[in-house]
Amino acid sequence: MKFSVIFEAQLANPDPDSEHQVIRDCVEQAVLAEEMGFDRVWAVEHHALKWYAHMSAPEVFLTWVAARTSRIRVGHGVVCMPFRFNHPVRVAERAAMLDLLSGGRLDLGAGRGATQQETSLCGVDPERTQAEVEEALRIIGRTWQQDELEWHGDLLDIDPHPVLPRPVQRPHPPLFLACSKQQTLARAAELGVGALVMGFAGPDEVASMKRFYDACVAGRDGTQLVSTEVNDHFSALCPTIVLDDRERARAVGIRGQRFFAQAIAHWYGGGGVPDDAVTEDDTVAEDTDSATEARRMRSAAEQVVAHLNEARIPVRPTTTAVYNPEHAYGNAADAIAYVERLRAAGVDEVMCLVQMGTVPQEVCMETIRQWGRHVIPHFSPGGPDRAGEADHVDAAAAAQGAAR
Repeated sequence: MKFSVIFEAQLANPDPDSEHQVIRDCVEQAVLAEEMGFDRVWAVEHHALKWYAHMSAPEVFLTWVAARTSRIRVGHGVVCMPFRFNHPVRVAERAAMLDLLSGGRLDLGAGRGATQQETSLCGVDPERTQAEVEEALRIIGRTWQQDELEWHGDLLDIDPHPVLPRPVQRPHPPLFLACSKQQTLARAAELGVGALVMGFAGPDEVASMKRFYDACVAGRDGTQLVSTEVNDHFSALCPTIVLDDRERARAVGIRGQRFFAQAIAHWYGGGGVPDDAVTEDDTVAEDTDSATEARRMRSAAEQVVAHLNEARIPVRPTTTAVYNPEHAYGNAADAIAYVERLRAAGVDEVMCLVQMGTVPQEVCMETIRQWGRHVIPHFSPGGPDRAGEADHVDAAAAAQGAAR
């Protein structure tokens, strides 16, 4: 399995100073992730979603991370591909430039960016987003197959032009699609692109989705492939906080997830402002115990259900999945047990979500260290014995930091 970290740049206090700091903090987490043995970092793209995601220009963030690292892959998880967010040729140009500068380390995911808040900002037609994402993937899959790109599709016409520069990974970096439902999983399989599964339902649901994805891959006829390069890679989200203090890790993790869930509900479902959001001169509350946080999580889920019932919107199991608190929160042994379930589910990559709006930077950094010392070595070819190597790397990194 591969291991990665995904960044939203969430924060409870959205004032400019805090916003600037959280993005710098994400860079430091990414640099540490390389030192601790992670394979990849992903960065989202969202627009105007205060609290939930301040990562609006991931191509700049990933370039900065690539310049600070030498080995770890850098991934768009994902680019908003509707044309008024990003024209497909501009996506291709920027991707090629980053792939070139990083030495061939880029992965390129596609998504819709379909909240009303985002589409209204950029004049995107919500009814066209799926079709535009698919056509963009087809254009990128074709771009460097010949010396010049020529495209005459359902939505765009492009006369012959060279698209420059050319990427290191030919004909293009690996392609992915954000997936949260069976419909998008099936489409990813048919298109021949990797699946980035972003849900919070847990390993049992991940296993069900993986079986469905594999069945779709096995049953495709090849007519819908977007490129000659097929990528059947399945990545699954793993919300995680890992500390020696198991109780504190669970409390911090569940609280961070509640903030994440409420921020999603605010922008995607018309819910209220997250409980821990700073709106004026408030301060973020101190940590509490895990039992209190679990109770608050249940209460938040009940509020969502009540809101939907009042609006006469059907409540499905997926509606409250993001409020499921049973993830890799605890000590290293808890995380290893959770990842064992993901491995049994057949995932190719464990995508760690650490940076959530209320999680302090020191906890994010310690979680990444714990994964590097204990969790990743357990699943690496060298097995648990590699934990000593990770400790050595961590000590060397600390020494370098002290010297600076």
